[in-house]
Amino acid sequence: MLSHFKLTLFCLTVLLLLKGEKHLVLLRDGRTLIGFLRSIDQFANLVLHQTVERIHVGKKYGDIPRGIFVVRGENVVLLGEIDLEKESDTPLQQVSIEEILEEQRVQQQTRLEAEKLKVQTLKDRGLSIPRADTLDEY
Repeated sequence: MLSHFKLTLFCLTVLLLLKGEKHLVLLRDGRTLIGFLRSIDQFANLVLHQTVERIHVGKKYGDIPRGIFVVRGENVVLLGEIDLEKESDTPLQQVSIEEILEEQRVQQQTRLEAEKLKVQTLKDRGLSIPRADTLDEY
């Protein structure tokens, strides 16, 4: 059985071999970043170069250029290499930054209204859901 140190060293070696490749990074807050992996350390902190933040709404997506991006390891949910040959084979339609931001705003507004309606319906029935910002985080 591999010791924790050997396993960590093995994982870091594999990730270091991926340096310079294009990667997709899903963050804990739901954002998606795409960029070239330039550096990684033992805490999974990442440095991405030529980074774009990709926003998906329905069947559309838009890329917002972010440049060099440093990501703290604890915020990484998923890290995956992008196959450059298959990258353009997507059923999604690319739109301008302004259009995707407007679509995202409308989507968030719709979700907020649906959540308010759900809370009001439960309140009318004598039930309540505690708000997420009032719960203790451990």
